[in-house]
Amino acid sequence: MPLTRPGFSSAVSSDRLELLSTFVQIVDRGSLSAAATQMRTTQPTISRRLQSLERLLGVRLLHRSTHAMKLTEDGERLVEHARELTKTWQAFMSEIQGDDDDPEGMLRVVVPHAFGQQLLVTPVADYLARYPRVSVEWLLHDRRPDFIAEGIDCAIQVGEVTDLGVVAIKLSEVPRIVVAAPSVLDHQPTPVHARELAALPWLSLRTFYRTEIMLAHVSNGESCRVPLRPRFATDSLYALRSAALLGMGVCVGSTWLLSEDLVQGRLVQLVPEWQAAALPVYLTYPQARLQSPKLKRFIEAMRFQWPA
Repeated sequence: MPLTRPGFSSAVSSDRLELLSTFVQIVDRGSLSAAATQMRTTQPTISRRLQSLERLLGVRLLHRSTHAMKLTEDGERLVEHARELTKTWQAFMSEIQGDDDDPEGMLRVVVPHAFGQQLLVTPVADYLARYPRVSVEWLLHDRRPDFIAEGIDCAIQVGEVTDLGVVAIKLSEVPRIVVAAPSVLDHQPTPVHARELAALPWLSLRTFYRTEIMLAHVSNGESCRVPLRPRFATDSLYALRSAALLGMGVCVGSTWLLSEDLVQGRLVQLVPEWQAAALPVYLTYPQARLQSPKLKRFIEAMRFQWPA
């Protein structure tokens, strides 16, 4: 039985939800009196609610006698719909009005692959340990999500935010440096100025640079546009790092990912006085969406990861 028959709109109001909830309690408790006890009201009130629901729908939901109660065919069809509607509404109200210190529910987050696999797993683990009633669905995508269509609560985004329909909270900035495997410089002089990098084989990270890269001198602010003819291009930060480690060319990458390779000598930093502009890191969510307790606490956890 559809819930969109005359008199029962798809936008279920709170009084109709109360009628549905009462009906579910009658069925689950087995009698009107038991439902009244559970809902802390009187049996006549429960009876009036049942009658109101039957009039609203235009069908009989229960066959009642002195000693027995049985669902009608329409009642059988309605009860599962009613359970689902009331359960969804209760979960929604709990999420919106719930205790900020005890959030609950599923949080769906889209994160760039490299960040989501390495840098942010520990703060998410800390978040889940602190809030045991929350679950996280951790989705690794480098693209921008469709929040509404995909049911996404928030996303971590590297790079400037151009979507005017989202709230963007800046978390940090990611410094970027020029690196290469030592073998790339075999039989070649070590470059001193950024313009000398153009003569070397290059790797490009297509999401941020392709055929050129702008570098700035960290001391005097001089800028230099370096033209590139990449031998290898990728949209994956991990693939870029792997290609660099194999000596395929020079690349610009995030310091947090490359620092251990530099310490171990697997990579060397070229023209250390020159760097690419740091990339901003944002947490974004739709403007139309309220900050639920679970989202609010997640934002706090991410800000703690990158204190201002």
